[in-house]
Amino acid sequence: METYKTGTTTVGIISKDSIILAADMQATMGNLQSNTDMTKLYKINDHLAVTIAGSVGDALVLVRFLKVQASLYELEHKTPMNTKACATLLSNVLNANRFYPYFTQFILAGSVGELSIYNIDIAGGVVQEKQFSYSGSGSELALSVLDNKYKKDLSTNDAIKLAKEAILAAKKRDIYTGGQGVKMFVITKDKIDELPIAKYN
Repeated sequence: METYKTGTTTVGIISKDSIILAADMQATMGNLQSNTDMTKLYKINDHLAVTIAGSVGDALVLVRFLKVQASLYELEHKTPMNTKACATLLSNVLNANRFYPYFTQFILAGSVGELSIYNIDIAGGVVQEKQFSYSGSGSELALSVLDNKYKKDLSTNDAIKLAKEAILAAKKRDIYTGGQGVKMFVITKDKIDELPIAKYN
């Protein structure tokens, strides 16, 4: 039986005052498009969020784990878990299971301490990104747009437009990227806002 996968293109962009997380909404089972309204963005708490790529089941187990651990941390320490601590926790779990891995990749973003993005791979490798991050089957196509059009100190609105453009570029050529549109979160120092689904032009 084929594993239920998101296929996927997801991106994270650091703007002047926020972080934009964006993802397409198509899920696949082998070469079959099985879902067009798949959620690939998840809030961990009011300050942390992730994108997922890879096996849906594996990713959701870890999303639930992070939500519980972030809640416990806040109860014990009376302050929210910061992004680096959450990235380290997820990295440790993935690395401990590298010989029987969770088939997934995450972009983790948050606002505690500072606005920051981490890319975390299947074996627990962690990279803190300074400009943008990307994951999934359409990564190379999205990267070409991000490389060409990213500028330091983008406004939130310009970063939203760039995120949509990067996902759309992947959709045009990557058969595993698509669905109903582009789902996006805007992370600021105070909150995480979910934007209305941006339809493909």
